[in-house]
Amino acid sequence: MMPMPEEAKGDVWYVYDGECPLCRTAAHALRIREAVGRLHLINAREDVHHPVVQEIKARGLNIDKGTVIKFGGNYYHGGDTMVVMALLGSRVGWFNRMNALLFRSESFARFCYPAIRSGRNFLLWLKGVEQICNLDHPPVSNTRIFQPIFGEAWERLPEVMRKHYDIRPGSADAVTAEGMMTIERSWLARLLSPMLRLCGALVPYSGRDVPVTVRFTSPLGTHAFIFDRTFRFPGHPPYRFRSRMEPIQGNEVVEFMRFGFGWRARYVWDGQKVWLHHTDYVWRIFGILVPMPLKWIIGSGDAWEEPIDGDSFRMWMPVVHPWFGQTFGYGGTFRITEVRRG
Repeated sequence: MMPMPEEAKGDVWYVYDGECPLCRTAAHALRIREAVGRLHLINAREDVHHPVVQEIKARGLNIDKGTVIKFGGNYYHGGDTMVVMALLGSRVGWFNRMNALLFRSESFARFCYPAIRSGRNFLLWLKGVEQICNLDHPPVSNTRIFQPIFGEAWERLPEVMRKHYDIRPGSADAVTAEGMMTIERSWLARLLSPMLRLCGALVPYSGRDVPVTVRFTSPLGTHAFIFDRTFRFPGHPPYRFRSRMEPIQGNEVVEFMRFGFGWRARYVWDGQKVWLHHTDYVWRIFGILVPMPLKWIIGSGDAWEEPIDGDSFRMWMPVVHPWFGQTFGYGGTFRITEVRRG
């Protein structure tokens, strides 16, 4: 029988893989009873230096083999986390009700968990994402992710652009930018909004002077560059738009959204602006990039970023349909507020 604290009260730390759709859904759907305490969500790929993540490593718990919950001084791993969630969870929401119904049985949870873990591994493989390897991290390179993408132009980039892309692969580095944005959507973008939201692409509302926070990171064990944006539209809950940019070859990158759908572009510094020259849309299936003719549905367009001073830059990304003109416009002015070396 797994140990449980004598009093089922206290803060709960749930450590999960932020690149796994199953783990991420569980993390953000989980609710615990108010009488228990406060729930803390920790993305093990981004918060590598968090004390709880370090304790997990010291205890030899492999996050690739299961999520971890810390509660009452105890650590629960794999199938045991399902039992703890069932015991401590509220009955608010479909996930919590289903979890309580299925996983209150310790033996049933441990029986089912290998299938859940296999599903996670399959989804990561489908996305082309590496394992976390929290027990054996390779040394972090001092080369920034975007240095080989910009090539010789890296040394000529203005200070703010260097700050913007100052992320080493698979590190705990983080850069934060705060800004105000304008989001424009045509009738076609509004019509396609349900499909775009499902794929995690673009933004589902229009607005001007919308406060936005963007956090740039790189998940452990990868060369990916994460854009984690939070929009605060008036009258709506904060909207999070997260994408993953991966180098392909030379100055070519793909920005992936959900389900492996991506926007492929070439990075160029022309002496005044950083340009993202769009080439095509792709769908990554079993690690293969399959071209998708989505420009005939939603359009395409080049994006740019322009330095203002040592800490600020402006950007604009239009999406233009070959028949209907601009379907989407997305841009504003940002200030780098934090550069953290992990």
